[in-house]
Amino acid sequence: GQVKAMVGGYDFARSQFNRAIQAHRLPGSAFKPLIYAAALDKGYTPASIVFDTPMVYKEKDETGEDVAWKPKNYSKKWYGPTTVRSGLTRSRNIITIKILEDIGIDYAAKYAKKFGIDSDITRDLTMALGSTALTPLELANAYTVFANGGVRVSPTYITKVIDRDGRVLESIDPADFPEGVAADQRLIQQSRERIISPETAYLTTNILESVVRHGTGWRAKVLQRPVAGKTGTTNDLKDAWFAGYVPQLVAISWVGYDQERPLGRYETGSRAAAPAWVAFMREAVEDYEPVDFPVPESMVFRPIDPKTGLLVTEDSENAYVEVFAPGTAPTEYALEEEKLEAQDFFKMDF
Repeated sequence: GQVKAMVGGYDFARSQFNRAIQAHRLPGSAFKPLIYAAALDKGYTPASIVFDTPMVYKEKDETGEDVAWKPKNYSKKWYGPTTVRSGLTRSRNIITIKILEDIGIDYAAKYAKKFGIDSDITRDLTMALGSTALTPLELANAYTVFANGGVRVSPTYITKVIDRDGRVLESIDPADFPEGVAADQRLIQQSRERIISPETAYLTTNILESVVRHGTGWRAKVLQRPVAGKTGTTNDLKDAWFAGYVPQLVAISWVGYDQERPLGRYETGSRAAAPAWVAFMREAVEDYEPVDFPVPESMVFRPIDPKTGLLVTEDSENAYVEVFAPGTAPTEYALEEEKLEAQDFFKMDF
């Protein structure tokens, strides 16, 4: 929870507005991990299949007229049966909307609040696309929960206060008071609260590692160590984000104009925000050993068919190893499903 660095603007003399803690901007797809974590806590697994197909929603506009909302993926294509892992890795809007619709808007909003999102959350399906304006600090708080294995820690800006003689007056570390806390001293208690299970935190982190390895977070691979992260881009290209972390450090990069206007064509989170994140983290991670994200002992790994989300043998074509929370791994085999379909076909009465 210790804040290592904060940049609120490029010139304090020109503007004292601290964008890191005061600017409320739309996070776009950087908000999606909260929706996916909520789904994982409601029975979804990384191998769950969701259908990426066209959708149309009827809504009322400000005048009361019926209007149609037709959400699309960034690519303006649809991809059919898609695993939850692939949905977040490829940042599929349709998959996220369908998941949110299934788990419930109120449930997802309350879930996100636990992560330190204090801003008013948009309570409709656009929440899946990051329509809630929030600060970079709020997003950092949320991602810190994943990095901390499910524990929310309040941000700390000052770790110690000493007087001119070197005597500690305030500290967050009990070791600074070996003889006990005197009347004029104070031990600052950090707020720590487990809000999600270690298993859900790890599953989300593991999928966000896929975002870096195979998705829009690819620029972070240059760190050559385990990294989890997610890009964020608003539909009008007014905000670009990269939210990412290593096991020891979380960092958020946001790019945008104070007077909101498009950043320019193709200025997505991957192109506009991720390079700044990488530039900072390249130096920041030098203080930390490259280590893997800790895996809870209860996690289960199984070979999976990406088309069905079901079990396959390890030597099956296109099989990949998926991770599951205890008791959630599939028990059916994809080949058995195919055989069953063939048997049913011949039993049909035409």
